[in-house]
Amino acid sequence: MFSQIEEYYRLEKLPHIWCPGCGHGIILGAMTRAIKELGYDQNKTVVVSGIGCSSRASGYLDFNTLHTTHGRALAFSTGIKMARPELKVFVVMGDGDCTAIGGNHFIHAARRNIDLTAIVFNNNIYGMTGGQYSPMTPQAKKATTAPYGTIERSFDLSQLAIASGATFVGRGTAYHAKLLTQLIAKGARNKGFSVVEAISQCPTSYGRKNKPGDPAEMIKLQKQQAVKVSAAARLTEEQMQGKFTIGVLHDTPAPEYTETYEQVIRRAQAKA
Repeated sequence: MFSQIEEYYRLEKLPHIWCPGCGHGIILGAMTRAIKELGYDQNKTVVVSGIGCSSRASGYLDFNTLHTTHGRALAFSTGIKMARPELKVFVVMGDGDCTAIGGNHFIHAARRNIDLTAIVFNNNIYGMTGGQYSPMTPQAKKATTAPYGTIERSFDLSQLAIASGATFVGRGTAYHAKLLTQLIAKGARNKGFSVVEAISQCPTSYGRKNKPGDPAEMIKLQKQQAVKVSAAARLTEEQMQGKFTIGVLHDTPAPEYTETYEQVIRRAQAKA
């Protein structure tokens, strides 16, 4: 029920401008329900976004919000967290914003294990800026910059995050909204860099080029292709072809960056 999370929205900014059938509103709802569950103080919570369809989210939310430049949401968020470690910081990015223009910031935020919760709205394309293919566009799928299908292999975002050092990684979809809320809440509770990949559908830029069906069909595909981690463990590689895992993919604590940095400051001051 929207009434339960209405307090987190700037109602004067609604209705949103996302296309009919887009999954981003569902993901934003999951995010605000997670914050409700966590009981975070709105005045001590920050939402930072980059540029793109997903990044409209910061405009709709009634927290301390920052709508930054393309690919730099994690850089701004790192500065906020270093200056005010007590704040709860959520970073909203699209797949292109996060893994192409902001790719370097992504791997280094993960490597540092700084206490940020990154939510990546993955609709497999640059929706707002013209329908170009992103590093998350599946191989052979079409985009305005790949009219015959992209020849590049796509990233597995979650594996990239794990390999780079993120201490919590989860994946959900717009179809699995309840799971998505749980993953975002778990990610926020993790003291370190958390990544939640939220798979969304883009009926406009991606759908018109690749024709997977109407928005209802696209979200049904998420249901058909997603396999929970526990179930995936019982399937062979061949049985997992064309499917992906959802749930908690990685959860391994490690020292958090701002706390470690504070220890360095104290040691230096003790010697002064």
